[in-house]
Amino acid sequence: MSVPTIITIGKATQDVFLKSESAFTQHEHKGVMYEQLPVGQKLDLDEVIFAVGGNVTNAAVTFARQGLHSRYMWLLGTDVASEAILRELDREDIDTKYVIQKEGIRSSYSVILMLKGGERTILNYKGTISAKDTHELDLSVIETGDWVYVSSLGDIALLEKIVSHAAKHGVKVMLNPAGSELKEAHKLRTILEDVEILAVNKEEAQQIVSGETLEELVRHAQHYCPVVIVSDGPKGATVSDGKQIIWAGMYEDVPVVDRTGGGDAFGSGFLSYYSQGKSLRDSIIFASANSTSVVTKIGAKEGILTKGTKLHEMPIEEKEF
Repeated sequence: MSVPTIITIGKATQDVFLKSESAFTQHEHKGVMYEQLPVGQKLDLDEVIFAVGGNVTNAAVTFARQGLHSRYMWLLGTDVASEAILRELDREDIDTKYVIQKEGIRSSYSVILMLKGGERTILNYKGTISAKDTHELDLSVIETGDWVYVSSLGDIALLEKIVSHAAKHGVKVMLNPAGSELKEAHKLRTILEDVEILAVNKEEAQQIVSGETLEELVRHAQHYCPVVIVSDGPKGATVSDGKQIIWAGMYEDVPVVDRTGGGDAFGSGFLSYYSQGKSLRDSIIFASANSTSVVTKIGAKEGILTKGTKLHEMPIEEKEF
């Protein structure tokens, strides 16, 4: 089997992680978790870490580190954040020639205040890319791939164009929908008919179909997609291809440093194996291992596994669909 080409389409950000044992503390009031910062004071930081984020760029790194042909397409500017994003993706051997750079565009930028236990507060600047700008994307690039991976696009009209173009040219799609797309579930369900793999968490799945358990949600979502993954954090994930249904628990009990990118690592880890013809079982084991590794590091990319990483067994239950 030839090496698959996977095209990722979507936003990229420059992330700055700030750590301070003394300044950033978690509080609770009437069940609501929060943190507070004093006004007019200078607070000392223990560490500052610069990284590149964005759901699909995280996925693109997984594909590249697993030896697949990884391509990234989006709009970036010529600002400092955009240049940092491109340098990082180039270092990971991701094909960025389909990126459009335009004067005046400013990329997304996030400042993440790190708390103990992997929780964080994120200050997010969304950048200046508009729906009008995305019309400049050349969707014919999709025709050069075997798969398209789309996550948190946040533009249901563009999502529909991408999925329709892929379906027209026989290119398979894996989708992790954004919150704004889930709010238009009636439109999303129509789009899902041309999606090969749907990856969502339990709460997201319940916005698309009815069901209380992971298995119920997976079975109901398969009316739309051939392969469905529904996750529930540390409680595990359930996946089915219509022939068998698999529940996978926690790959390894590790100290969580930063939860950023854990979901992206799971979804892209699954596709990096599944796209190469690996079994559903092997694909979900690698997905779990990749996600587990990522949350032990600061940033969404540092812990992404490389090709040839030795895996071990994990709690799994399999049965016929």
